[in-house]
Amino acid sequence: MLTLSRQEARRIAVRAQFLDAYRPQSLLEVLDQLTGVQIDPTTAIARSQELVLWSRLHDAFTPSDLTHALEVERTVAEHVTLIRPMADMGVVLAVADEWIHPSTHAWVMANAHFRDRILERLRAEGPQTTATLPNDPEVPYASTGWDDERNAGRMLEVLCLRGEVAVSGREGRRRLWDLAERVYPADLHAPPPEEARAIRDDRRLLSLGIAREKPLRSPAEPSPLGPIGEEAVVEGVEGTWRVHPDVLATEWAGDRVALLSPFDRMVYDRDRALDLFDFEYVLEMYKPAAQRRWGYFALPILCGDRLIGKLDARADRKKGVLTVNAIHEDIPFSPADADAVDAELEDLAGWLGLELRR
Repeated sequence: MLTLSRQEARRIAVRAQFLDAYRPQSLLEVLDQLTGVQIDPTTAIARSQELVLWSRLHDAFTPSDLTHALEVERTVAEHVTLIRPMADMGVVLAVADEWIHPSTHAWVMANAHFRDRILERLRAEGPQTTATLPNDPEVPYASTGWDDERNAGRMLEVLCLRGEVAVSGREGRRRLWDLAERVYPADLHAPPPEEARAIRDDRRLLSLGIAREKPLRSPAEPSPLGPIGEEAVVEGVEGTWRVHPDVLATEWAGDRVALLSPFDRMVYDRDRALDLFDFEYVLEMYKPAAQRRWGYFALPILCGDRLIGKLDARADRKKGVLTVNAIHEDIPFSPADADAVDAELEDLAGWLGLELRR
């Protein structure tokens, strides 16, 4: 069993996420390593998926690059709530049924003709938004209320999980749906389910570097990783961890500062962030303003192998400014840390095309 210091464990996590001084060369290299980037429409600063990619690529990335990769090159795909490398989609689809609740599966079976009407409309007319597709099931979907009357949307989500339809592009924020065979390559390899699960779990641990056997459940991913990789203990932290050997074999490339989306895989598992980084974080956009400690969409601040604070900022595109409301220092910034954070803020404002206002 490996014994790691906290710093060693943190550095494994940071470099697995391409957040040390190494700069990846392309959007596809980032997505191949991260395996998935969560989609979120919040634009307090920029959309989460764009922030995640910018934090790794900086000026080598523009949002139009992602649109081009999704809709023209088809090198990446939008599936459920994640953007994934197209090369991984066969593995993803091979085990996607495990995400479909038995009651939902029964609802789809009871609506075979409704499903067929949707698929036939797509086959005949090409990409459609949910609003233009049939919404007349034989058996309406019984929900807890939030998706009442959204039968077409619910059916499309299930058909997307199963690989029958896929997101072809977007009209603004609305997804365009099409037959999967027109979006995914014909030679997409889907291994047997057990093999697919092994590949998926190995890729997930590779992207995390270090994780519990049962990390915090994240969107479109199961919780258990199982006894894969190498078992490790971290000094001063209870319990055991799993470490991917490929990340162990890589060298630390040096420190840098990064401003992270709250949905970034680096910080998504709040328990891991607390265990390894002593970093407490809650996304407060759903809280009343008076109850927020750090801000509506506060960005965790990574400095080297430490999470040192949170940035509370807001982009006002009409006024052309990025306003910094506060920088919360969890760890008192050294002069060098403060200068590095300021430089990263300037870079963020420049990338957004906004004037930085403090």
